[in-house]
Amino acid sequence: MESLALGSLSTTPTFSLPTTRSALFHRFPYKPISKSPPSIFPSHSRSFPTLRSRSLSLSRPHIIRPIHSSSQNDTASTVPPTNLPSPPPPRGAKLLPFVISISIGLILRFLVPKPVEVSPQAWQLLSIFLSTIAGLVLSPLPVGAWAFLGLTTSIVTRTLAFPTAFAAFTNEVIWLIVISFFFARGFVKTGLGDRIATYFVKWLGKSTLGLSYGLTFSEALIAPAMPSTTARAGGVFLPIIKSLSLSAGSKPGDCSSKKLGSYLIQSQFQSAGNSSALFLTAAAQNLLCLKLAEELGVIISSPWVSWFKAACVPALVALLATPLILYKLYPPEVKDTPDAPAMAAKKLKQLGPVTRNEWIMVGTMLLAVSLWIFGDALGIPSVVAAMIGLSILLLLGVLDWDDCLSEKSAWDTLSWFAVLVGMAGQLTNLGIVTWMSDSVAKCLQSFSLSWPAAFGVLQASYFLIHYLFASQTGHVGALYSAFLAMHLAAGVPGVLAALALAYNTNLFGAITHYSSGQAAVYYGAGYIDLPDVFKMGFTMALVNAIIWGVTGTFWWKFLGLY
Repeated sequence: MESLALGSLSTTPTFSLPTTRSALFHRFPYKPISKSPPSIFPSHSRSFPTLRSRSLSLSRPHIIRPIHSSSQNDTASTVPPTNLPSPPPPRGAKLLPFVISISIGLILRFLVPKPVEVSPQAWQLLSIFLSTIAGLVLSPLPVGAWAFLGLTTSIVTRTLAFPTAFAAFTNEVIWLIVISFFFARGFVKTGLGDRIATYFVKWLGKSTLGLSYGLTFSEALIAPAMPSTTARAGGVFLPIIKSLSLSAGSKPGDCSSKKLGSYLIQSQFQSAGNSSALFLTAAAQNLLCLKLAEELGVIISSPWVSWFKAACVPALVALLATPLILYKLYPPEVKDTPDAPAMAAKKLKQLGPVTRNEWIMVGTMLLAVSLWIFGDALGIPSVVAAMIGLSILLLLGVLDWDDCLSEKSAWDTLSWFAVLVGMAGQLTNLGIVTWMSDSVAKCLQSFSLSWPAAFGVLQASYFLIHYLFASQTGHVGALYSAFLAMHLAAGVPGVLAALALAYNTNLFGAITHYSSGQAAVYYGAGYIDLPDVFKMGFTMALVNAIIWGVTGTFWWKFLGLY
């Protein structure tokens, strides 16, 4: 956002909170969901909006017009000034970002000499692709609109035929991502996510550290069935954390924030990446990573099981370590929360027994996850399992079609993901990725780097470049294929390279206040200061690098990944 970041590129929705920093949220719009389960602390007089609160729209200001009298003697009377409405914001593309984005492609196409190994069609497509990526970073238009312009340009210039340009819109992985947004909406709409998190508060919430572990474990539990980190943050965990913090006298935006809220927000924020890395279906970008890897010839059999097996040890170690490390490095002033379990029990009593829709949601997600695990043996692709689950939710009334239509982020994701995946696939087919990877491989060979050393350099580069991005999925679409190709050219085993890059994609979501959708949610709550975001983000990035690097080295060797 402040640096070269594409704020509009987040594929996960957020919401707005009443703080001075809530303007950050306008880059991550999310349509509110009507159901509003009661707060953990219903007696608290102060209310605050959550993902499920309805946003208020200000009515248009009334224009006070002066009353003119025909008598000149009335001219001395005081006439209220006229309040003119502010002019509407400019529409269309932002001129400077538009010019820069277009110029990048034109310079490559007409001023940079074409390598002899690359065909004219491939070079022209690369120039269009780079302009598209630049536009996603600089945002001359919303991401979906800019991607559509890139797609149109590729057809008008006859770089791609119409069927080829639109081929990715039938991609199974992209539709699995779209349906995952609908599952997340069902979790929030039924209140099931709230109920699960509140149970963990009841069981583990007697101390601040225990409370943090309860929230962390509850997110890890619901993550595989709620594949949107931003929806989990904004729809489930932030409302609970705010209620707990306010009850302890910890208020956003003042010195009392350090009592409880700052620590709980920071711990949940830093733990979320490991929860998303633990399961293939815990984040939309995970599925995209495996699809892009498949296009480069890296096929991962039984993807859900293979992903979990490789991630389980380092991710679980990191989940256990994160709250404790932050408890030492970023300690809360309030160490004990003896009232939290009783208040959580009171909320559960107000929620009443598990509703019919919640039971349906539980059964549907158990069915979907089971089919994701055993689908290969049964001959049921992952996207078909998701379609079956969504069909059940629609037939039984847990979701209606208006819920699906109003999930704008899902349809926006379909449009721009399909464009990027389609272009990336054609760049691979036309030999651009092979040419780039060979060039990088020669450069690495000139330094006489072994494949483990090249692996470390490339992984670190992929991670640190995210300081220029405000979207994990945007980062994947722009760079994942290129970096995977570099790994392969350097001799890194394909499955190891593909999975490690994918895990990294989740871990860098907490390094800044703009690095992901959930980052905007948690920072916008007002409990953590900007210097602390960068400081703790970098510190925990080093901690995660050590944990994943050490435990991963031994675990992945045991699994035979290298």
